[in-house]
Amino acid sequence: QLRLVESGGGSVQPGEFLRLSCVASGSTLDRVSIGWFRQVPGKEREGVSCNSWSGAVIDYLDDRSGRFTASRDNAGNSVYLKMNNLKPEDTATYYCAAAGSLCTWDPDPSRFGNWGQGTQVTVSF
Repeated sequence: QLRLVESGGGSVQPGEFLRLSCVASGSTLDRVSIGWFRQVPGKEREGVSCNSWSGAVIDYLDDRSGRFTASRDNAGNSVYLKMNNLKPEDTATYYCAAAGSLCTWDPDPSRFGNWGQGTQVTVSF
């Protein structure tokens, strides 16, 4: 059974960066795509990016700023999300989740499973 655990969240000031990790256990990430999502209380879960097992990455955020970069280390069974120039509106709980198909442009959370417990990111002065 694939299990995902996120880490790397924290409290930072605007303009700073964080790198989130999503470590898999119980199974490898071969033929598994990993999606990053975030959620603020009272709002729907929002897609951030998706990293296919092929290495292709799709960014879902509307700002198209390129501030967030997803990468994976199959040997280490890990996927990462580097978040630069963080803004207060990036404050949320960040989750990773697995899909058995290649990433698509549809960031529908229902396509993903094996959700991690989430890691909190807080951006404030």
